[in-house]
Amino acid sequence: MTAVTRSAFPITTDKDEIYFGRRENGDSVGVLDGSPARSGPTYADSPEEVAAQFMADEAITEADYVLFALPNQLGVDYNAHVMTEIANIARETGWKK
Repeated sequence: MTAVTRSAFPITTDKDEIYFGRRENGDSVGVLDGSPARSGPTYADSPEEVAAQFMADEAITEADYVLFALPNQLGVDYNAHVMTEIANIARETGWKK
């Protein structure tokens, strides 16, 4: 079994736009415990565009599980909103439970 982790933010509200509307899509590079680290791409766009990006991401289409990293500092209610939008995209793209 394989799993991949992604950050995804379907932009459907003004708050989404404020938080993520100017974010560059693509891999993130940083430092983790003093060593270089790279994370998978972050997708932030309209739900239709995020769905297209998911379907074009070979790691997502081949994975058995897709895990979504969410910013816990934005709170439970906001993250529930994001996960609801991701679930809507998942249904539209034919993902299985």
